[in-house]
Amino acid sequence: MKTAAFIFDVDGTLAETEEAHRQAFNSTFAAAGLDWHWDAPLYGELLKVTGGKERIRAFLERAYPGVVMSDESIASLHRQKTKAYGDIIVGGGVPLRPGVRELIQFAKLQGIKTAVATTTNLPNVDALCIACWGEPAGAVFDVIAAGDEAPRKKPAPDIYTIALDRLGLGPDCCVAFEDSRNGLLAAKAAGLRVVITPSQYSKGEDFAEADALLTDLSEFNADGRLLPSNAAKRRMTASKDGALPTGT
Repeated sequence: MKTAAFIFDVDGTLAETEEAHRQAFNSTFAAAGLDWHWDAPLYGELLKVTGGKERIRAFLERAYPGVVMSDESIASLHRQKTKAYGDIIVGGGVPLRPGVRELIQFAKLQGIKTAVATTTNLPNVDALCIACWGEPAGAVFDVIAAGDEAPRKKPAPDIYTIALDRLGLGPDCCVAFEDSRNGLLAAKAAGLRVVITPSQYSKGEDFAEADALLTDLSEFNADGRLLPSNAAKRRMTASKDGALPTGT
């Protein structure tokens, strides 16, 4: 079956944005007078929880089990964090990962639809697209499914189901691009083939169910069979230190 659409995760897949998110969380906490600080190891653990508001809630339960914060207070804090993140991205310090721009351009030339399926919210997606393409997400991708549109976050398949519904396509003719295990499980649960390009924060995760595991999308050969262009297409699990397997 000819592939009709590419569906992309955003954070860690299109660009290494997670460090910018971490910085935005910390600056927001400081501005709010909170003595919270998420260092890189802690943030790596918190990334196992998808969704920014959910991540704040998980941190509270872990670090301050006796502290109660209302949903509105968390939402307000998250709105300030979204603005701080946008300011960082507008500064232009977060480029697209290798192969991303070329693959999306290839899709447009070949008439393959492109979509986003992400748990991050639309302002974050727009900020990245404006910084990297000079246009908002709706001008870069045919379909956007983002943020709180999904009742359940990844690893539930909801956001991918929304994207497929908007594309008007079944999963058999689409390929998902992800960087994390939660994303992999979400896309697989939606019935999609999945190409994984591990990111800075996800490189040690288990990707055994992936159809392909690549260093980055410059290794992806979008030919008629839509298989990777080299030996990196092997189905495998990333090693604990994050190195990709070797051999043929």
